[in-house]
Amino acid sequence: MTVSNYIDAIESKRKDEFLTLRSSIVDNLPNGFEECISYGMLGYVVPHSIYPKGYHCKPALPLPFICLAIKKDIITLYHMGIYSDPDLMQWFVSEYGKQCPSKLDMGKSCIRMKKINEIPYALIGELITKMSVQDWITRYEKQYRKN
Repeated sequence: MTVSNYIDAIESKRKDEFLTLRSSIVDNLPNGFEECISYGMLGYVVPHSIYPKGYHCKPALPLPFICLAIKKDIITLYHMGIYSDPDLMQWFVSEYGKQCPSKLDMGKSCIRMKKINEIPYALIGELITKMSVQDWITRYEKQYRKN
């Protein structure tokens, strides 16, 4: 499957909002990350050309950083940087509370967006800028990579 195939297959009434959110990500993605299909979703990864070791769970895969998925009634953003960086998490939660009227629906790394009229596109765009490829590799190696 390709990114285009994924987008073409979306039948949800949330497709326009999904594509706007994707643009917020792509337009703010630091140099070095690549868009691809990762785990059946849109993925933003560190390619093997930059990080040859790949993902420790499956080294044949590039190092995942962000994934974006859409289902019938929900858009979900998975951001490994939030999961691994308590300061980034605190910043995001604080800013979300200032910018969005609804309660944040979030797991360890996933931000679930059910209310499409309350998706914080600018905030997500700013979040995307907060961690470079090298920042993510350094954090990943410290916390996840088995020696």
